[in-house]
Amino acid sequence: MSQLKVNSVVDASGGNTSTINSMTPTADSLQGFRNRLINSDMRIDQRNAGAAVTLSSSGVFPVDRFQCDEDTDGVMTGQQSTTAPTGFINSLLITTTTADASLGATQYAAVLQKIEGTNVSDLGWGTANAKTVTLSFWVRSSLTGTFGGALANSAWNRSYPFTYSISAANTWEQKSITIAGDTSGTWLTTTGIGLRLIFGLGVGSTYSGTANAWAGSTLFSTTGAVSVIGTLNATWYITGAQLEVGSVATPFERRDYGRELIMCQRYCYAVYANDNYTRYGIGDCDQSTSTQILIPLPTVMRAVPTINTTGTASNYAIYSAGGITALNAVPFAQTITATPNCVFLGATVASGLTAGRASQLISNNNTTSYLKFFAEL
Repeated sequence: MSQLKVNSVVDASGGNTSTINSMTPTADSLQGFRNRLINSDMRIDQRNAGAAVTLSSSGVFPVDRFQCDEDTDGVMTGQQSTTAPTGFINSLLITTTTADASLGATQYAAVLQKIEGTNVSDLGWGTANAKTVTLSFWVRSSLTGTFGGALANSAWNRSYPFTYSISAANTWEQKSITIAGDTSGTWLTTTGIGLRLIFGLGVGSTYSGTANAWAGSTLFSTTGAVSVIGTLNATWYITGAQLEVGSVATPFERRDYGRELIMCQRYCYAVYANDNYTRYGIGDCDQSTSTQILIPLPTVMRAVPTINTTGTASNYAIYSAGGITALNAVPFAQTITATPNCVFLGATVASGLTAGRASQLISNNNTTSYLKFFAEL
């Protein structure tokens, strides 16, 4: 069994300072939620259950909270992977399936996480008291060389490009980058985008800049960085990412699965049919052709969510005293409460309901239906 090693050392003022496992604790490093990234060990994938998705210019989420954007003449896929360094069980894998070796100035491919402003409000960025942060992560690629990324604000008019090197192909390497906080610009502390973390996978000249300096422009990466989209079948993995206050990378903050899942469900909540007649929610019929269905959400979402379905009405039905009646159409006409902790779905059928009777929204003799609620940044 590993033991916690606590030492006492003399600091510069002559007083004693305790160290824990060779790390000097500070107010920031001892607080909860040290790591401002969510699902950064890539354990949770509510949308795809590990299946590969094709990256697009509008952005997709191969795993929860990590968005992938691709606007090139090539094609990339992203998915949750079980290839991981010691101590982790999952990673995010990006693969180039069609290469674009000559990017236009405004073309790009990137992996990013948008951090809610309420979760970085203590950084003080945009003020004279801006705090230094450290980014650490495990990375692996079939390519070697100098790769790039950036931090950016919500308005895309403040950016800090950074670099990291991969020295051995197909080998996990841990990286650490310390960044002085930005004393300029506007950094949201609301439920909007407080901070973007971007990893460039091939970025044109318009969105590439000088490393290790704050810039008043939109930058995703550094000039001359390795382009993963530029090589057919190239792979790039990441896991164990941590963004924390301070100038030293501390051990990865491990949160229990249930807590991490709830944090993800603030932005995405997915319910899949687990049998032929999965019950999604209950409600009451207001007339013979319509009913209102209540679906509680597991946590208060960041904003009023939008709904995503299979797009096929026959996959859903209403069960009431009169039996099972297929829906007319989806997506549902929906009304959502002012505080986004529950959803009311307005469902319609051709006939067969009785006003005042209870009803249930169910999967209609299939296991392919789902309901997904999105409140992403």
